[in-house]
Amino acid sequence: MPRRNQGPRLKWLAKRGGFYITWTEGGRSRERSCGTADREQAEAFFGEWLQARGRRGGPVDPSGIFVTDILASYAVDREEKLAAPERLAYAIDPLTKFWEGLALSDVTPQTCARYATERGRAPGTVRRELGVLRASIHHAHRYGRITRLVPVELPAPPESRDRWLTRKEAAGIIRAARTPQARLYMPLFMLIALYMGRRSEAILSLRWPQVDLVAGRINFETPGRRRTNKRRGKGVPIPQRLLPHLRRARKRGTDLGFVLHINGERIGKVLKGFKAACARAGVDDASPHTLRHTAATWLMQAGTDPWVASGFLAMSMETLLRVYGHHHPDHQRQAADNIGRRPIQTISGAKSA
Repeated sequence: MPRRNQGPRLKWLAKRGGFYITWTEGGRSRERSCGTADREQAEAFFGEWLQARGRRGGPVDPSGIFVTDILASYAVDREEKLAAPERLAYAIDPLTKFWEGLALSDVTPQTCARYATERGRAPGTVRRELGVLRASIHHAHRYGRITRLVPVELPAPPESRDRWLTRKEAAGIIRAARTPQARLYMPLFMLIALYMGRRSEAILSLRWPQVDLVAGRINFETPGRRRTNKRRGKGVPIPQRLLPHLRRARKRGTDLGFVLHINGERIGKVLKGFKAACARAGVDDASPHTLRHTAATWLMQAGTDPWVASGFLAMSMETLLRVYGHHHPDHQRQAADNIGRRPIQTISGAKSA
């Protein structure tokens, strides 16, 4: 029986003083020197080697290629094209462990269901990970590595969460974040997220040249950032209640520095500090992304025109109405008012002969 295979990997071999590509083929361990001790050069060599290996001999039947080979090739090709490649790595790691040693033809509705059971994570997480497997298969087929597609059965999409903060809860969290135990950036992060409804990444990557305190607008589109479906928005007006907080923060910042920082360095994540503030405020089941949900909900509750709200939040109209539309005071009001009215005009029956 062939040795269980994790796919080609880049490995440092100290005894040889260089990087090698290692993999299993026909039950035997194989290796190929990258000819360098430099990590960056080795990764470039590894990527070229994978592409050449995929082209060798033309497309193969799914029974003749390992799932881990497909995943490894997809990761190398997509890594530099993604805004957050670490998220792809988080998905590929459990996929690799589960499908280790299995051929692509072993991807069936039954094995996908078993993956969901053994993974033991939320349906949304499992769906996202299996979505990466599906994307890697389509990628391999598009570039001629396999002869046919193999369907991947995904769990049903979870219902959208309707967790948002009341104004009392939001005020409590911000007060809790202003305690001596919290850093200076946490209250400002929460205020920007609540008043402008942006994702954590858009806020944490914000630099002062993107903030025009005179015109009162922010360009959340970071220069040089790859465009994705997650829009950020240009020239977004700053709410009046947020302006004084930004002006005070500007005095502590530098001309080209990050709006939120620790000793001038960019902040990686705020989850730990946010959770601590929530715990002190007695608020459960909230995450930094809850602040974006809250901003959208407050706009709908205030009766904001959906077209205006979707533009302000850099959110599609379809998503806004599907997830938050029921919070609008006029939601389905016209239908409710019209249901009992007489029709304005009736259509007569068939014409008489």
